[in-house]
Amino acid sequence: MLSTIRHPAAAAADRPPLVIAHGLYGSGRNWGVIARRLADRRDVVAVDMRNHGDSPRFPTQGYPDMAADLAEVIESLGPQPVDLLGHSMGGKAAMQLALTRPDLIRRLVVADIAPVPYNHDQTRNAQAMAALDLSQITSRAEADAALARHIEDPALRAFFLQSLDLRQKPPRWKLNLAVLESEMPKIVGWPGTQGRFDHPTLFLTGAESPYVRPEHRETIKALFPKARFARIPEAGHWLHAEKPREFEETVRVFLDA
Repeated sequence: MLSTIRHPAAAAADRPPLVIAHGLYGSGRNWGVIARRLADRRDVVAVDMRNHGDSPRFPTQGYPDMAADLAEVIESLGPQPVDLLGHSMGGKAAMQLALTRPDLIRRLVVADIAPVPYNHDQTRNAQAMAALDLSQITSRAEADAALARHIEDPALRAFFLQSLDLRQKPPRWKLNLAVLESEMPKIVGWPGTQGRFDHPTLFLTGAESPYVRPEHRETIKALFPKARFARIPEAGHWLHAEKPREFEETVRVFLDA
């Protein structure tokens, strides 16, 4: 089963558990602050997706597989449906699960992704991380300097370096980079899953992100008839990191409605 980070409810849990599925190259640990704040009256479980963090390594990274992983975690939490939040790759896995196992989910939050294939490619980032000579790395600053030769954006480097385990000698990536690179067409794609999820769904996007476009709405509404849409101003694809309080409050209002 996937590795999980569990945040028990601070007070009596009077709401369904919330499961959080991160995006590509991320981990459950990235969601720590938001998860803890949302755990005031509900249990929150942040997962490490397959081939990420402390979760098992597999040779595939397709959405049916990732949805099955999430189903196993949800079923371990008890008989009641949960609320599910997924960002980017995790959002597609969450949509796949909602369309194929709607009985497991009460409310769904999809953060900055649509059920469509995309043309962009994240292979270059996997190659940049894999190219680092970790035998020569002794600190995060050294790793950042080495990664800067391939990735200009310091915020993106800082995000990737959260998955570098410096406690190991030599350090190691907590990402199965070879599989993520080889499975990239599946990750940026969409398996064309049919079905309907007739429960409340929030598509929450960054106002400055290009990922969810007006032309995607017809497809979204066909699969998720109760879809509602909200945008966070001055936020891009990493809306939960750029505007964490606004993101948290929007999610909270939707889940508690």
